[in-house]
Amino acid sequence: MTRAIMIQGTGSNVGKSMVVAGLVRACVRRGLTVRPFKPQNMSNNAAVTPEGGEIGRAQALQARAAGVAPHVDMNPVLLKPQSETGAQLIVQGKVVGTQEARSFGSERGALIAPVLESFHRLAAQADLIIVEGAGSPAETNLRKGDIANMGFAVAAGVPVILMGDIDRGGVIAQLVGSHAVLNATDRAMIRGFAVNKFRGDPRLFDDGLTDIAKRTGWPSLGVLPWFDAAHCLPAEDVLDLPTRAGSGAGLVVAVPVLPRISNFDDLDPLAAEPNVDLRLIQRGHPLPGDADVILLPGSKSTIADLACLRAEGWDIDIAAHVRRGGHVMGLCGGYQMLGQTIADPAGVEGPAATVAGLGLLNVHTTLAPLKTLALRTGTDTASGTALTGYEIHMGQTIGPDTGHAWLQVEGSDAGAMSPDGRVKGCYLHGIFGSDAYRMAFLAQLGQRSDLSYDHMVDQTLDALAEHLETHMDIDLLLRLATRI
Repeated sequence: MTRAIMIQGTGSNVGKSMVVAGLVRACVRRGLTVRPFKPQNMSNNAAVTPEGGEIGRAQALQARAAGVAPHVDMNPVLLKPQSETGAQLIVQGKVVGTQEARSFGSERGALIAPVLESFHRLAAQADLIIVEGAGSPAETNLRKGDIANMGFAVAAGVPVILMGDIDRGGVIAQLVGSHAVLNATDRAMIRGFAVNKFRGDPRLFDDGLTDIAKRTGWPSLGVLPWFDAAHCLPAEDVLDLPTRAGSGAGLVVAVPVLPRISNFDDLDPLAAEPNVDLRLIQRGHPLPGDADVILLPGSKSTIADLACLRAEGWDIDIAAHVRRGGHVMGLCGGYQMLGQTIADPAGVEGPAATVAGLGLLNVHTTLAPLKTLALRTGTDTASGTALTGYEIHMGQTIGPDTGHAWLQVEGSDAGAMSPDGRVKGCYLHGIFGSDAYRMAFLAQLGQRSDLSYDHMVDQTLDALAEHLETHMDIDLLLRLATRI
């Protein structure tokens, strides 16, 4: 029978996603068939699955660690924030509507049925399911109707390992405090704890482990030192995007970080390039005058993010960059921003409206409720190099500059370019992950690349698995896993 174990955290960003990916790879290397699972995720960084659904990008990475294709059952409930109070709700890979935070809090309990359905379908395929929680189980105000942490663990009968983050300080209070506030039923689901992100000699925390174990009755599964290569793995949360001032060396690619930035893992292969100076520009700072390329990434709310871009004065910076002969690229929502107009007659992103775009491409976008979700293959029209990617968008873009296609995608023109080729946009995400295309793109701008990005990610997953084998008691974790 299949066994299952769940990794929950004392808070957000304690490293759950990365540790689950490492545990999945470690157990696969031990000869087990493993599947990752996250009942509920909240992220605008989504992946498209082969069956045409979408899940959180972290679960796609964990599927890669398992050596299998991502599937919608690995993340049956996905919330994609569109505003401060509302999010698009995706169930088993498909959009089912938009949910306000207040109503979702009272209605989410109804989603436990599809969550358990997906979980048991996965269980039929594997020796082991490693489940990732979300946020913290100690948020007792969210316990009613919970499907992300203890609500799922209790319903599915899956034991929990609670992980704290020592890097942010107060890890003893994180773990002991969680023990104190959980009700008896939830507390009984926790079978052990671990401490993540330790800097220095882990033996210095031996007394801390003893104190936590004494106060909680939970055994320790180990202290995990800081994993230096974590930056080589795709980031799930916008909070994980580093603010890089730039070294001044190599090709300067400037990216304005807008409030609803999405699918920002498009940037990861560029960040990994030694000859690329990727600069993530936060609000309150101008776009750098020495940029070679300004890249506008995807957005979950294109019209609102375009308004923010203008409020920051970045539209003026972009116009000046173009006058100096610089290059501008837009991916998905960024592509829509580059056009003449963006129309939202059906109110997909908010009140029905039509707004002016940046006017750098002679195209017009109309947003529509139907979402396009598909894996794609194609070629770059300039270099002829092959590439792969995925579409995940709501809307259509047409106009004269689509006659200057950036890409050929499965036999059809895709994207648009200005007549001089310096401004271009497309709906295809993930193109920089294709080594041949990325090398050609950099060569056109005078930079050399010999990076194999996919190989680097797989090497990092192997290194992470070895890191966990060294510092975490995986044998104990497997003994604690419950047969389901």
